[in-house]
Amino acid sequence: MVLGPLIAAAFCAPQLEPVEFERSIAPIFATKCVRCHGPEKQRSGYRLDVRSIAFDGGESSAPNIRPGDAAGSPLLRLVSGLDEALVMPPKGDRLTPTEVALVRRWIDEGAPWPDSASAQVADPLDWWSLKPITRPAPSTETGNPIDAFVTARLARAGLALAGEADARTLCRRVHFDLIGLPPTPEEMDAYIADPASDRFERLVDRLLASPRYGERWARHWLDVVHYGDTHGYDKDQPRPNAWPYRDYVIRAFNEDKPYARFVEEQLAGDALYPGTRDGIEALGFIAAGPWDLIGHEELPEEKIDGMFARHFDRDDMVGNALGTFTSVTAQCAQCHDHKFDPISQEDYYALQAVFAGIDRADKRFDEDPMVAARRAAEALRKGRAEATLGRLDAELVAAGGAALAALDAALAGAAERPEYGFHSAIEADAKRAKWVQLDLGAAVSIERVVLAGARDAFNGIGAGFGFPVRFRVESSLEPDFVGDVTLIASREAQDFPNPGIEPVVLEAGATQARYLRLTVTQLAPRSDDFIFALAELQVFDGTGRNAARGATVTSLDSIEAPPRWRRANLPDGFAPALEDGARAALVERRDALLERLVSDASRRARAEAESERELAVRALAALPPQRAVYAGTVVHGTGNFRGTGGTPREIRVLARGQVTEPGAVAAPAALSALDPLLPSRFALADTQDEALRRAALARWITDPRNPLTWRTIVNRVWQHHFGAGLVTTPNDFGRMGAAPTHPELLDWLAAWLRDDAHGSLKSLHRLIVTSRAYRQRSDVANEDAEALDSGNTLLWRGNTRKLEAEAVHDAVLAVSGALDLTMGGPGYQDFVIEQPEHSPHYRYDLADPNDPRTFRRAIYRFIVRSQMQPFMTSLDCADPSLRVDRRNESLSPNQALAYLNNGFMLAQAQRFAGRVQREAGPDLQAQLRRAFQLALGRPPEPAEGARLGAFAARHGLENACRVLLNLNEFSFID
Repeated sequence: MVLGPLIAAAFCAPQLEPVEFERSIAPIFATKCVRCHGPEKQRSGYRLDVRSIAFDGGESSAPNIRPGDAAGSPLLRLVSGLDEALVMPPKGDRLTPTEVALVRRWIDEGAPWPDSASAQVADPLDWWSLKPITRPAPSTETGNPIDAFVTARLARAGLALAGEADARTLCRRVHFDLIGLPPTPEEMDAYIADPASDRFERLVDRLLASPRYGERWARHWLDVVHYGDTHGYDKDQPRPNAWPYRDYVIRAFNEDKPYARFVEEQLAGDALYPGTRDGIEALGFIAAGPWDLIGHEELPEEKIDGMFARHFDRDDMVGNALGTFTSVTAQCAQCHDHKFDPISQEDYYALQAVFAGIDRADKRFDEDPMVAARRAAEALRKGRAEATLGRLDAELVAAGGAALAALDAALAGAAERPEYGFHSAIEADAKRAKWVQLDLGAAVSIERVVLAGARDAFNGIGAGFGFPVRFRVESSLEPDFVGDVTLIASREAQDFPNPGIEPVVLEAGATQARYLRLTVTQLAPRSDDFIFALAELQVFDGTGRNAARGATVTSLDSIEAPPRWRRANLPDGFAPALEDGARAALVERRDALLERLVSDASRRARAEAESERELAVRALAALPPQRAVYAGTVVHGTGNFRGTGGTPREIRVLARGQVTEPGAVAAPAALSALDPLLPSRFALADTQDEALRRAALARWITDPRNPLTWRTIVNRVWQHHFGAGLVTTPNDFGRMGAAPTHPELLDWLAAWLRDDAHGSLKSLHRLIVTSRAYRQRSDVANEDAEALDSGNTLLWRGNTRKLEAEAVHDAVLAVSGALDLTMGGPGYQDFVIEQPEHSPHYRYDLADPNDPRTFRRAIYRFIVRSQMQPFMTSLDCADPSLRVDRRNESLSPNQALAYLNNGFMLAQAQRFAGRVQREAGPDLQAQLRRAFQLALGRPPEPAEGARLGAFAARHGLENACRVLLNLNEFSFID
């Protein structure tokens, strides 16, 4: 039998052996791919050393290996160069044609990959912070349990606790740790002289009961939540109502609010504790971080940049909530699954969905719950009356038929346009300056300026609504009103009576100008807020012509709600005062028609409803004015920053974090990694109720089964008493963070705070500071211990700690005698603001260091994000744009120069000298003894007194006091 040539070739061709993965494919991956897709890096979430990820992983092209289908496998397209836009590897040696052919054959043969050739990936859930909290028994039942754990850990290393610090050191240490202020000489002497065995415990209780405690620990908290009094970003406008949140934190610590409630109030106080002051002010937590004013107020939410602004706003809320309360870096999963921790993109966007219905704005509320209840009741009463009036109106319209409809149409055309005008943004403060400006197109001789008031029938506001209470009118040839400016009229000395819609004429005296600006320095009251509104602004020249007709209008702000309210309405020639008699005739005819149609019963019902509405309006007006806090709140806005009105936005999983690549819809939920302990998916009665979403997250975080929450807060408190946490990465309990140095102690403290202390942080403080571990000496020389544990992670001695910026500031004021202990309220400003209307420039160099308003504790300082206070920054003050879990402790020439030469230090050294002169009398040595006691809590050694006395004799007492404030002993806790 003779075979055909092709058949013969097939029978005679050598048979290729199957491609072996370990011999042929693994070396290719190892040399060409694993550098970027292996254990060290996982670009696009992809690995080629782990079988399951190699087949099914990757962010956008999975599955990348399709056994039996090399042509359809994205991996082959990438390594073969078929995809010209994305060739792998992008750098270095690419696969040779032979290597590509091997990969193709291997996939077509089914891509066999033995388990033994796949790297083993650790179980992502097998991590200490995700496991349930245990309560290991201390090694001994006597004494403080903290000491039992610490001494047991030291014993395993062959070490022991150091001796107790002396009384002076302990007294100073615990004062700074608990209240952030040094003890007075009298307090120090009384403590040292106290013979009682429990003197330290009684001192601790006294400090914990002090209102200064809340001020001290609020500062630590505000670091973590990145609180600031300005928005940040480009314009960095002030937040005049941010401070109530700061005061809430101080109050919560002083009242020893249970920690679970403290957390819940900050995430969902309005939902979980309605009608309470704390439940509203605590929501400042959600809005504590930076806010992109341009991205929200100037860019529509539908534009790509607007989408990014809202996305990053929610990202900040997610990062703040999860980072603060659970030490989880959830925000790392916005572009891909978390590289190191079991947090998926779905988890991240589920958390974004929790905050999808809320924005940042001033939220109004009543401090008194009874007033809040009364306001709600009267608002309901007013609403019922208005609903009745609406029903009666509808009945009249139906009875009036075509005749009434024709009259209404005629009125709409003849009378509504003259009420159009300009309306500024709404403000909580009557002193918020506003301005509006006309560009006349060319210089004209201005003879007079006419202001015509607006009219609004809504809510009975009436004629002249929004007319400025105090104002001035200026003209200029330059648009920036710098240099040649002419004052046409000023009505700023006293309140200007509301003219209604009657025109206000201001004589200008033939002023030559192209630009006219009206600046309002006191706004008109509206309903619990303040605005500026005007129907018409006219400018008449020498010929009697209105030169403002059609002029270009600019302003500080405008609600821009056309057609009724917008800048362009201001010079359009229409105002209520300019209307003719046509409207009056139409109104008369309409009233006559309605009079014929209305029945006696309807008339009585209308009178009763109008009376009810009037009574409700009067009752609401008689209530105390509401407060405002800058907080997370539902926004019913206009213009570009419309908010959601309470309906959550639809949140989708974004491929690579790109708002232009939305994927599946994300439902509100928490972290699925804890599902074995507590469910992450929320059972919501109403999935569109945004407050219920936040309440569910708050309950999930504070659930006793959540191990992250209780470990996190215990670690934060421990850190500020010892200088380092039991976990030295307080905001990261994941695989890239540190492991606990004393895991049993951390868990015991977490369980004790949760179960025994019922969330009392004061109880936790007391337990920590009364331990032998806390009271150890820091000046210990132990060569063996240093060699074994130079960082003192095992706590074989006390740590020498540097005072942070705020403690230095407050201690200087306390020592000088200038400290003002006034609590609460708006923060003091140690700067001068330039260009407040646009992008404020905060000038610290222009501030007066002797201004007594700046002598309050640093917790009450107005904190600017874009331009930090130079003196505080040199001392490692926290950056308010970042969530700071632990401060730097640097030593630099800048610090030494700041201590020595800063205006604040110079002014307080002068006050310090004046104080010791008053308290110690004329004798120089007595003055120096008093100065030592005030600054350092001890008398001078003889040599110290002699040297400082000689210095004071040459350079003056003020400079001697300045030297004391520059000593390391002053700026270190012990």
